[in-house]
Amino acid sequence: MKLGIIGCGAIGTDVANAADDFQEISEIFIHDINVNAEQNLEKSVKKATIHPIEKLIKESDIVFEAASQEAVKIHAENILKQKKDMIIMSIGSLANDNFRHRLEQIAKKNNCKIYLPSGAVCGIDGILSACIDVIDTVTLVTTKSPKALNKTYDKRTVIFKGSAREAVELFPKNINVAANLSLAGIGFDKTSVEIVVDPVATRNSHKILAHGRFGRLRGEVENMPNPNNPGSSYLASLSAIATLKRILNPIQIGA
Repeated sequence: MKLGIIGCGAIGTDVANAADDFQEISEIFIHDINVNAEQNLEKSVKKATIHPIEKLIKESDIVFEAASQEAVKIHAENILKQKKDMIIMSIGSLANDNFRHRLEQIAKKNNCKIYLPSGAVCGIDGILSACIDVIDTVTLVTTKSPKALNKTYDKRTVIFKGSAREAVELFPKNINVAANLSLAGIGFDKTSVEIVVDPVATRNSHKILAHGRFGRLRGEVENMPNPNNPGSSYLASLSAIATLKRILNPIQIGA
């Protein structure tokens, strides 16, 4: 398999380094609008070569996005039209219903898949299963340090409380977990999100609370920040790598 990676930041780098050791992956094509980032990654990953975006899409069997919501909006349709599978990390881009439905239709027409890693949260599998019947409420409470959000606070402060759709729009780089949870469950408008900034927090925390006919679900994870980007949880990178391994593995685990 030939893997294309759009975005050579913290998550893209983690995925490239892991994929370098996968026997099933023969080549890794990388691209970033930051020339220094792609050059540094090419030097550190044996299988990696820098490609212009069009060549990357054409040559890859699957394209992994770890760049931005804007990158998804620009490139996703072209990737799917060229019958390539895609892994999306900037899941907030799918909050636009028309855009998401368009991608779904293109993927169906071209018999390809769009994979959405569970990211920095736990409990997505439970939400997927519970949603087969009725879920009444889903709430996400995210707590991060001021540094993770490039803000300054001297006390614990709730900086956002509202729908997942609003959260994704206001915090496009920090709350992709809300988008994933919404798509797995009851949607962007019905999923509630609370974002807390805590100056004493040393880890990014995500708590999922859900209630429905299945019963009650409570899932909480305290993530170590990614060493290369305090705004991203290291578990998000591990989730991306696990998704790639799952695609390669004939045995599929989870809902």
